Amino acid sequence: MPSALFHVDAFTAKPFAGNPAAVCPLNAWLDDDRLRQVAAENNLSETAFLVARDEVARDEVPHDGARDGVARNNPGHYELRWFTPRCEVKLCGHATLASGFVVLNILDPGRNSVRFETRHSGTLTVYRDGDLFSMDFPAIPPRECPNPPEKLFRALGAAPVPLEVVEGNSKYLALYESEEAVRSIRPDFALLEQLHPFTVGITAPGKQSDFVSRYFAPSYGVPEDPVTGSAHCTLTPYWSARLGKTRLHARQVSERGGELWCELRGERVALQGNAVLTLQGELRI
Repeated sequence: MPSALFHVDAFTAKPFAGNPAAVCPLNAWLDDDRLRQVAAENNLSETAFLVARDEVARDEVPHDGARDGVARNNPGHYELRWFTPRCEVKLCGHATLASGFVVLNILDPGRNSVRFETRHSGTLTVYRDGDLFSMDFPAIPPRECPNPPEKLFRALGAAPVPLEVVEGNSKYLALYESEEAVRSIRPDFALLEQLHPFTVGITAPGKQSDFVSRYFAPSYGVPEDPVTGSAHCTLTPYWSARLGKTRLHARQVSERGGELWCELRGERVALQGNAVLTLQGELRI
């Protein structure tokens, strides 16, 4: 049977900006090889696959059997997985935002929130917050990286030299002094790929935002990710500590560009952004 397929630009209020993700709701899980093939066919940084769970537990059903009313007042419940064109990933922000957009705007527009169960990152919730969609993600504070690999510096170029390098959740994060420095980096993707399983983010104070960033994951099939929600699980606690505040406005200054509103909430991070539907069709496999 054909499955619905949506392309959504995440972390942007206009089409052809932000980070495009494919969202594929399924009636049941396909085998992993087929999921990878679909993601490779989409050839976007991530394809999200979701399968609906039973929305209402048995003990939540009223005695009058009004399941619809109870389900409508509770978050939708889905299993969620993400695949790049090469492999499955443990956490993806923009494809989660895109999945929440599809559920709350198209599949079940009467809802205000949806809950996603993931294999490696626990339960993630997406809910409407005014004109934005807000995601509840784990905070992943970075650790000191006293001896960054020399290959990292060669991959990012001789100048400018980062002021600091930290690491977290298999990510190197390099701090630069200015937004211009971050924009000017022309990385050697072949060298970055050799840092696998590590990916690389670069960041600096922003001109019109609290901070800016870029993100590179060539070993996962994503040379430069346009906007990376999962990286902001580390960027948010990092910049919160540096700037002394918990609410932050972020811009990812890739070619497509995008923006997020981030808030550190203890061991969790709230990531907010817009999303735009650009394509809707059927997957026939």
